[in-house]
Amino acid sequence: MIEDNTLIYQGRVIRLNIERVRLPNDSVADLEIIHHPGGAAVVAIDNQHRVCLLYQYRHAAGGWLWELPAGKIDHREPHLHTAQRELQEEAGCRASTWHYLGEYVSSPGVFTEVIHLYLASDIEQCANQPEAHEVFQISWQPFEDVMAMVHQGEIRDGKTLIGLFMAQQQIQGLKCK
Repeated sequence: MIEDNTLIYQGRVIRLNIERVRLPNDSVADLEIIHHPGGAAVVAIDNQHRVCLLYQYRHAAGGWLWELPAGKIDHREPHLHTAQRELQEEAGCRASTWHYLGEYVSSPGVFTEVIHLYLASDIEQCANQPEAHEVFQISWQPFEDVMAMVHQGEIRDGKTLIGLFMAQQQIQGLKCK
């Protein structure tokens, strides 16, 4: 239960508060909480069983990362709309089949962000529209090769790792039916 809430910073994407909370053990703590609108990430698989990855520059991570197409929820839109919009804007494609894989809490000790994960298939190409601050290359790679990259430590992004493992379970379940 929040007993006091002090706004420290309000930015374009996040809000930082110091929140005095009463914990379930009845102790009181001052916590630094970063509020974020959440986001969605997409494991897009084409008819050749290739996955869309972005090789994206991330200053905060110290360089280039392999990531799924993803982005933040804008204007409280439904997370499926976020996933669909980001797939088009970043990967330059649309999907006609969507499976919800679940959600991922990125850093629950300090961050309210929840990422919703989707598996998209029946892909058709369209024009991509990256934002000016996004620097990435699009790469479609065989799913098996991408999972090998995961196990070799080449993919380090949390949402991408979890999305790929969840998609792998979904894909195996679909093959068994």
